[in-house]
Amino acid sequence: MKKKLGFWSIVLLTINSIIGSGIFLSPGSVVTMAGKWAPVVYLMAAVFAAVLAISFAAAAKYVSSGGAAYAYAKAAFGDNVGFYIGITRFIAASIAWGVMATAVIKTVISIFGGDNNSFLLITIGFIVLMLILLVINLFGPKLFELINNISTVGKLLALITTIAAGIVIILKTGVNHFNEINSLTAANGKSLNLSVMVMATIAAFYAFTGFESAASGSADMKSPEKNLPRAIPIAIILIAVIYIGVISVSMMINPQALVKTKEVVALVAIFKNKIVKNIILYGALVSMFGINVAASFSTPRVLESIAQEKQIPAWFNQRTARNFPLRAFVTTFLIAIILPMTFNYNMTNIIVLSSISRFIQFLIVPVSVVLFYYGKNKKQILPNVKKNFITDVIFPLIGLILTIFLLIKFDWVGQFTIKSANGQITPNIYAIAAMIIGYIILPLGLFFFSHSKKMKA
Repeated sequence: MKKKLGFWSIVLLTINSIIGSGIFLSPGSVVTMAGKWAPVVYLMAAVFAAVLAISFAAAAKYVSSGGAAYAYAKAAFGDNVGFYIGITRFIAASIAWGVMATAVIKTVISIFGGDNNSFLLITIGFIVLMLILLVINLFGPKLFELINNISTVGKLLALITTIAAGIVIILKTGVNHFNEINSLTAANGKSLNLSVMVMATIAAFYAFTGFESAASGSADMKSPEKNLPRAIPIAIILIAVIYIGVISVSMMINPQALVKTKEVVALVAIFKNKIVKNIILYGALVSMFGINVAASFSTPRVLESIAQEKQIPAWFNQRTARNFPLRAFVTTFLIAIILPMTFNYNMTNIIVLSSISRFIQFLIVPVSVVLFYYGKNKKQILPNVKKNFITDVIFPLIGLILTIFLLIKFDWVGQFTIKSANGQITPNIYAIAAMIIGYIILPLGLFFFSHSKKMKA
């Protein structure tokens, strides 16, 4: 490539990969569960994300090839484990892209006064959005970098404006509704215990996910082994400060609206001023479009990375004259739209599925970094790596322990069942089927296909 992403573009790409729909769509559910402790919950989620992000950044020092978790798992544990992590990572990223695409489409439909629950309108919007993203990527990294940087700066300005406007309103009115949140959460039957805190933290953590995607396109970055370990932590710190500021201000101004709103962009309901409302609404739109741009860059490259290692057909490893992985892009788009369609574009269901589907790589990558530090599989990692016991051993082990703890305390039954109006509980067939297909059937099918090709060769 003649043009590769530099350090600050990587920082902005990481920010763009993280700040998307989460902070605009999910704060109400976090506040409902955590009450006045919501800012603390977001801080806990930020710490968890930062620990994992440092693990991913440390792994990037040892393995510079694209694919992120796939490349790290392959280098640490061999082809078979790497293959499984790569396929499941690709499925998880595709699901996440489907969530983000659905969010931006529903927001656009709302802005134009349409029915954002219309299956037909959302499907048409999905296809139009993917065509736009295709055009952006077809023109190569230079246009992508420009749009990525502009959208990232735009969403940061929108969120900072939200905080500033909130502070002005609080100072002008002298009214602070922060303590009212306790009565609202009590009315919803939520009591604060360890299980509730864990579920609230996982819900808040959704707003920080995306850092693991930043390294997927490392082949298109300048010195990724040096720039990624510095860029990812910087991005996490900036985002944590902004998120906690947004949540705190929102709870002070109008916690009732935050909890009870039916708006697609929950933060819009907080303010009465139309100008501020529009800043948040269009800022959310820019944010969600920007994260779709970031997803269109990183997600197809996960599939491409697996093809480059000859673990799936080389057909996915073909690029256009402008250096764009078109075939991988089209395949990713199809998966990204099929899953939301099967859930009838229900945001709650696909957000939950998206969150759960990421956790396997949060178990594998920290262990991989520790193995790299102690010199396992030296032939698979870069030479002369500057090792650091704190970032390469302590942080990964903390991340591993936190991940296991959250998985144990996660409400698996609640998230894979549906409670009807009369209180009857039934299995969520779509969610269960999606996990079985994505994590068992598809990896096994591709593994045996790849293995049979090697045997014939």
